[in-house]
Amino acid sequence: MGFHQDGSRQEGNRGVQLSRSWKWIAVVTLSALVGSATTFAAQGVLPHGDLPGSVASARTTNMDSVIRSVSVNVDDGVTSAVKRVEPDVVGVLNYSQVSNYFSQKSKLQATGVGTGVMFFKDNQSAYLVTNNHVVEGAAKVEIVMNAGKHVNAVVVGTDPYTDLAVLKVPAATFKRIDPITFANSDTIEPGEAAIAIGTPMGLDFADTVTKGIVSAKSRIMPVQDEESQQTLDYQSVIQTDAAINPGNSGGPLIDINGDVIGINSSKIVAQNFEGMGFAIPANSVRNIAKQLMQTGHAQHSALGIEAYSLSSLPQQMWPDVPVDYGVWVKTVTASSAKRAGLRAGDVIVGLNGKPIKTVADLRTYLFQLKPGDKAQLKVYRGSQSLTITTSVGEMSGHRAMAGVQNQSGTPDNEDDSVDPLNPFGSGIQ
Repeated sequence: MGFHQDGSRQEGNRGVQLSRSWKWIAVVTLSALVGSATTFAAQGVLPHGDLPGSVASARTTNMDSVIRSVSVNVDDGVTSAVKRVEPDVVGVLNYSQVSNYFSQKSKLQATGVGTGVMFFKDNQSAYLVTNNHVVEGAAKVEIVMNAGKHVNAVVVGTDPYTDLAVLKVPAATFKRIDPITFANSDTIEPGEAAIAIGTPMGLDFADTVTKGIVSAKSRIMPVQDEESQQTLDYQSVIQTDAAINPGNSGGPLIDINGDVIGINSSKIVAQNFEGMGFAIPANSVRNIAKQLMQTGHAQHSALGIEAYSLSSLPQQMWPDVPVDYGVWVKTVTASSAKRAGLRAGDVIVGLNGKPIKTVADLRTYLFQLKPGDKAQLKVYRGSQSLTITTSVGEMSGHRAMAGVQNQSGTPDNEDDSVDPLNPFGSGIQ
């Protein structure tokens, strides 16, 4: 995930194929949100204005209404939350080999900057999570502490499917600093406070804090490969209106308690659109980061179907089912799902006892399973309610984005009609 171009390193624009039901035209998700910002010069300073802190007086109407002075003291805990997390937040520098045309020599040069946050520490090492696109292609990675100290970091593992990466530095780097705490991102609600901490516009603006709200707890956005611009997968993300800018990628989105609810990864930039940023939910981050720490890579489950949110389909395409929600199965490609009895046209409304209303729900709960686990699906086939139990496969390679797996994780067929660019808002599982 990500966005546009920052500084000297340009990232390709990432187009978003939108649901027809959204009725949006030409909205672009800009590639490499954090991407690469090296040096920025701030030109022009906004004039300072005096803002009234209270209503001190008001005119009395002809009805002799009594207007009292009002003094409001707002203490929402933002400062405390930021103080708790800020010591864990660092800048992340991506160094590339840059050639000099005249000398024919190359040297390491910082070509990108993002953000990372320390989430685990033992006696030897401290581990940080950031975005994959922050460190992708790096010849060297450094973290930059809030005191300006540069520390070499080892890339432990990356996962392009979720746009996450884990870095490692010596534990002494974070002496007397406790790791962040992850919130349960399943329990967040639209309207609650969301606070972003990061490094927008380069290191000169490190530890920038912006505040907004959770605009929506689950949106589906594409995850693309930065080099090929191929859509690798679709991801359920948190939407926020907290200001997120180039350099914020990989930084934490926290709640009012100072717990991390997500890792900032992208935003939408288009004329007349503002305040549409996205963060990878904490539950997904915790799961993937743990796998990257242990093995250097992450496993992803797949049912082996192509599916769409029922609400995203034109109503003339709706099957005759007694619900107006769920996930409509277009095709079943995995042999395990076929043997279990799942059919095209079924509407999935539950997974292991959890309600499934959209593709985002299905993707979220499916990614909490491991390949080989059992998935108990509650399905409507017409007016008939069924329970179907199938084995979960594993995503592997670029064909994985189409969900074409059998139980062992290899393609069950080579049906090129399975299009990962979903015209109804995505939903390849």
